[in-house]
Amino acid sequence: MKSLVNKNILRVQPYVPGKPIEEVQRELGLKEVIKLASNENPFGPSPKVLKAISLESRHLNRYPDGQCFYLRLQLAKRLKVKPTQLIFGNGSDEIIVLAIRAFVEAGDEVVIARPSFLIYEIAAQIAGATIQDVPLKNFRYDLETMSGRITPKTKIIFIGNPDNPAGTYVTHNQLVGFLENIRRDILVFIDEAYYEFVGDNDYPNTLKLLKEYRNLIVTRTFSKMYGLAGLRLGYGIADEEIIDCLNRVREPFNVNSLAQVAALACLKDQKYYRRIVKLLKEQKKFLYSRLSKLGLSFKESATNFILIEFKQKAEAITQALLKKGVIVRDMSPWGLENFIRVTIGTSKENKRFIEVLKEVL
Repeated sequence: MKSLVNKNILRVQPYVPGKPIEEVQRELGLKEVIKLASNENPFGPSPKVLKAISLESRHLNRYPDGQCFYLRLQLAKRLKVKPTQLIFGNGSDEIIVLAIRAFVEAGDEVVIARPSFLIYEIAAQIAGATIQDVPLKNFRYDLETMSGRITPKTKIIFIGNPDNPAGTYVTHNQLVGFLENIRRDILVFIDEAYYEFVGDNDYPNTLKLLKEYRNLIVTRTFSKMYGLAGLRLGYGIADEEIIDCLNRVREPFNVNSLAQVAALACLKDQKYYRRIVKLLKEQKKFLYSRLSKLGLSFKESATNFILIEFKQKAEAITQALLKKGVIVRDMSPWGLENFIRVTIGTSKENKRFIEVLKEVL
């Protein structure tokens, strides 16, 4: 049947997510398993969110609001943008796919960093685009080289900010300097999935930049800090003309009703989530300290994960940790063969990870 398939599909290496806890328990017969592989919020959503989900579950026989009306109004008010500047997706990675679908044709070019979030490349390959990939420099975006890769065929430039898997970010001045030196008919896609974890003053205020740079689209998600990974809800903010184009290729009812009410409840319970961010920062410092005592190199991160380097291929370490009930991310698919990525978990999970890592090493 491969002769019938879109040839671009055969170029794609499918995205492989982190293993679920239940799968590891079944495969290895383990009772206790912790997952530190997918950059999830280990504390889960707030009680108010769970209550909202429970109430909405009574109406699951009805289709969801295809326009996310109430969430749109609340989020627009919070972000100080027009409701028509927002688009919602089944995770923010759907917005990536929609942007490629709306703006990229076969033969066009897309500029990405390497390593970066794999969906940028996968979505562009499916569209038949040519990938211009620029290696990170000291685990940071090399914006100068990226701008040098622009050609008349360039349609989209993807910037993960902070980046996954590096955990670093492009500063305000760096981003503005970059935007000033590229054509305004190129879409600059700023992926801010880890936005809520960054507290640094030089981090870009991209929503203000939207007023001057109409070729920007910014995406964020409720999957990471807000703990709604299982409900899949992300959103994009952009000029109304860009949003109109994205809506033309968006599937109807792409955001389910439980996700919509859960996200609304998240916005109304910011106290709970500020506490989560504080706890994770404390736990990140704990992991930095313990990793240093083990003599391991790691990249300081602006996110809820840490990239750790070993003096050998990380696949064997990942598998050894897995057999002891600790799921982490082997970074080989990103071209980082000596690295693992570890999500910051609860105090108990992080202590367990360090104990098992000592045993493995």
